[in-house]
Amino acid sequence: MSDARRRPPSSTDVAALAGVSQKTVSRVLNGEPYVTDEVRERVLAAARELGYRRNTAARALHLGRFHRIGVASIGSSLYGPSSLLVALERQARQIGYAFAVAYAGEGAGVTNAVESLLAQGVDALVVSDPIDPIDGGQELRIDPDVPVLSFRPIPGLAGPRVVVTGASGVEAGRQATEHLLGLGHATVWHVAGPHRWPAARDRARGWREALAAAGAAEPPAQEGDWSPASGYAAGQVLAADPRVTAVFVANDDMAIGVLRALAEAGRAVPEEVSVVGMDDIPAAAYLSPPLTTIRQDFEAIARHGLALLAAEIERSPSEHSDPAEPAEPAEPREPAEAGEPREPAGLPPHLVVRRSTAPPAKP
Repeated sequence: MSDARRRPPSSTDVAALAGVSQKTVSRVLNGEPYVTDEVRERVLAAARELGYRRNTAARALHLGRFHRIGVASIGSSLYGPSSLLVALERQARQIGYAFAVAYAGEGAGVTNAVESLLAQGVDALVVSDPIDPIDGGQELRIDPDVPVLSFRPIPGLAGPRVVVTGASGVEAGRQATEHLLGLGHATVWHVAGPHRWPAARDRARGWREALAAAGAAEPPAQEGDWSPASGYAAGQVLAADPRVTAVFVANDDMAIGVLRALAEAGRAVPEEVSVVGMDDIPAAAYLSPPLTTIRQDFEAIARHGLALLAAEIERSPSEHSDPAEPAEPAEPREPAEAGEPREPAGLPPHLVVRRSTAPPAKP
């Protein structure tokens, strides 16, 4: 067998088989726009037929680009964090980036996960829902030259290349509470998530703000750990209080526990107590009664966030073609204010009204 037969296929071979230019092959493999679906599929079919794989290490050395996004994740199996992680991976693939995950535990976990990803070589970072805003008592410190996406502001995470976006937990808590107050309930009780979670604090803040705006009394909040068992324990406390007619629960899993506790205590939902959850888990529509909840569109959140992050990556001077192709000048862009993270408007949460909420019973 000749040396020519033994060498791995190149992008030039893919271009020849697909009947397109090498530049077109580069655009397809980099996930760039302005390529028709028919041409894209032809190039990908040729690459599969030849067994072509890009030498990402060589590309990184030549271009200073890895085409990889790193995600520092808490590794939770909870519906919200896990759904967002899956959505991020799917969207990263669609825009032509590989996806690396480093899981963070307690203490300095997020900081260590970020350092691990930077050591592997990534073009950008996503910090996905850290447990504490100050990780292990220390503010996050990330090289400001690396674009970073966060789904809520995090102390210590700031710079001209930090993007903050996502659905607002504050707005979600406000929507849920306003829905119950709008039905005529005098006030709304709250089963909160664990205080060390920023998401839990955001939802509780929205609940408090809605009560204050309506001039309603603020009852003491019950704190759970996101699990149905903790919701059940909180629900037992609430079910024993005849003043309770409306409850906003910080996630649907805890709401399941609250519904069970109310049923066991003979408190009918929604005739005696209305309940609103959050997340719209797949089971929410099939509970008894079906659960009113706040839906988060994780696909839309991931798509919006990664589009902003990809635009931030493009702000760095680099090329998006194969090493053999000439560089194309990047379009000039206005620099961000030094030290100021861009904070585009978050995506609004959506109230899904089902049969677990109703006006309070008449005395």
